[in-house]
Amino acid sequence: MTRLVLAFVFIGLMLSGCGASSGGSAGTHHLSPNEMLAQVRAAGVTGVELDVQPLRDPQVEDLRAAATQAENGRDYVGANRALAQALQLMPNDPDLLQWQAEIALVTRGWAQAEQFATQSYAKGPKLGGLCRRNWTTIRFAREAHGDAAGAAQAQQHVPACAVTPPVRM
Repeated sequence: MTRLVLAFVFIGLMLSGCGASSGGSAGTHHLSPNEMLAQVRAAGVTGVELDVQPLRDPQVEDLRAAATQAENGRDYVGANRALAQALQLMPNDPDLLQWQAEIALVTRGWAQAEQFATQSYAKGPKLGGLCRRNWTTIRFAREAHGDAAGAAQAQQHVPACAVTPPVRM
């Protein structure tokens, strides 16, 4: 799982380039959907948080692998199809919902991106990397719709997602 997250961050950084802005809600007209996706995924990784992952259904894992392979090949229709099948098996999985939101974001499905990210947030832990990815996706979707106030409001939720792991001695 850690390798997958690191691969997404690396790919995201490669796609986003060094000059992409990540602050505020100044607008996304200068960011490509792939740059938005890279920033959403980077928002989910800090390396200092406690991250508890549930046991996963092997059938869902196969569909996740198919979605990863399709996305890596820029087959977003195939990735979305695999995620939709996984969601039939696990309809309340916040990770799958957020992933669908990210696919919608990269394919410029702004309303769907916001809808899936909102559902993911509602069903998820409301803390940590997933929470930051939810709100960053919502921010980009709102900016793309020209809703600067809504985007700024979404951005204000991101810092509240931080959670520090327990101190271990």
